[in-house]
This record gives sequence, C-alpha cells and structure tokens, in this order.
Amino acid sequence: MQNIDFKKIDQKIAEKMRVFSIPALRISFGIIFFWFGILKPFGLSSAASLLKATVAWLPFGSPENWLIVIGWWEVVIGICFLFQKTTRIAIALLFLQMVGTFMPLVFLPEITFQQNNILLPTLEGQYIIKNLMVISAALVIGGTVYKRK
Repeated sequence: MQNIDFKKIDQKIAEKMRVFSIPALRISFGIIFFWFGILKPFGLSSAASLLKATVAWLPFGSPENWLIVIGWWEVVIGICFLFQKTTRIAIALLFLQMVGTFMPLVFLPEITFQQNNILLPTLEGQYIIKNLMVISAALVIGGTVYKRK
C-alpha cells in the first residue's frame, strides 16, 4: 500500500485556494452588489423600508430618491468589482456605502436590536453587522491590488 503524503495534498489544495479566492470574492461582490442594488430603484428590495427610515432625517432628498441613488450606487460597486482595473473605485465606493449601512445601528436601535440591547440584534441588526465580513473581504481584495516583486 502506498503512503499518502497529506502535506503535499494540503499544499496543492491551498495553492488552488490561493488562485481562485480573490476572483471568487470579486465575482461574489459583483453579483451581490449588482443584484441587491438593482432591486432598490425598482422598489423590489426587502431592505427598502429600513433604508428609507435610515435616511428620513436627511435635510435634502426624499427617502424614495435616496433609495434609488443608493441602489444605483450599489450597482456601480458590483460592476466595478468585476474588473481588476476598477477595484480601487469599487472599494472606495463600498467603504462610503458601509458608513450609511451601519447608521441604523445608531439611529434606529429599536429596529436593529431586541429591547434596545446591543447583545440581541434583530434580523435587521444581524443583516447590518454581517457587513463587518464584507469590509474584511474588501480589505483582502484591496491588499492584492499591488503584487510584490
């Protein structure tokens, strides 16, 4: 019986992961931001009411207009992630968008936390908090913009 070299198998798997991980993240970002974004201008997003409640206090623009603007903003983020040359633009737009994404945690705690307890996020709160992972993945992609020689 032949001796199996698990270290070599592990190295080959890790190399394949290294090759496919960044493209997979970029495509995932592209699909998710385009998909979720395009729903907003057409009034089909399940996040519309939360978004409108979040921007209602802004002194200019109606919540409906903000929904459209933010939706197209997300579409642009998605498209930019699909092309390596526009990665920096995608990440910059994403980080600006994330500032707004976290606003309901501060301005709408009655919607984002059960009994206003920060340890008990509602489904909406969990939806927002998971964006920490989105930010982390964007940092990973951003870290590959310049290849070391």
